[in-house]
Amino acid sequence: MEYINEKYKYSEETSRIIACALEVHKILGNGFQEVIYQRALS
Repeated sequence: MEYINEKYKYSEETSRIIACALEVHKILGNGFQEVIYQRALS
């Protein structure tokens, strides 16, 4: 799913970040502290 909206300056970059975050969440699932998701995204 893409979240690109050309009226926003960093829409493409934001879309990629959201896609990565959703992929991490899909793999790890629910229930972890925020720091676990942060480390998975880094």
